[in-house]
Amino acid sequence: MAATGAGVRYVALLRGVNVNGVTVRSADLKALFESLHFGQVGTVLASGNVVFDAHEDVARLKKRIEAGLRERFGYDAWIVLATQQQVAAMAAAYPFAPRDASHHPYLVFFSSAAVLADLSAQAGALASPEEQLAAGDGVLYWEVSVGNSTETPVSKLLAKARYKPEITTRNLRTVEKIIAA
Repeated sequence: MAATGAGVRYVALLRGVNVNGVTVRSADLKALFESLHFGQVGTVLASGNVVFDAHEDVARLKKRIEAGLRERFGYDAWIVLATQQQVAAMAAAYPFAPRDASHHPYLVFFSSAAVLADLSAQAGALASPEEQLAAGDGVLYWEVSVGNSTETPVSKLLAKARYKPEITTRNLRTVEKIIAA
């Protein structure tokens, strides 16, 4: 199935690449997406961010991409998939005022609205004084002080194995680069 015309611009956010022994080079990732017949494929940074054009619905794309990743790279691949327009709207809605470099602004992306609702409720009850949380449309906004992004109760909740297939986190600055790609 060859891509024709521009199609819809999508963003695939891979979870767990280039950490914990799973290495996926950007060139290889781009080649995989091109072999799946997507148009205008580009990778952003080396953390599993791919932008591409396609004519399929999200559910079908997600299944095809995850199967392709598993086959090509041999790991349990999960992605969060959205249109670039949706990701831009999520970033534009970031609710917290900019701070200095002492805090990291994150967007936690979800494949499932039910998991977003569940995690938002749990995370809100766990948030420490150095964190801010707010649920958005398909995203949980999270701001945490530098040095604590893996140590807070919220970060430990987000890292639980049962959520791996459904969520992935990106820094707001990374998201802005994805939007511009």
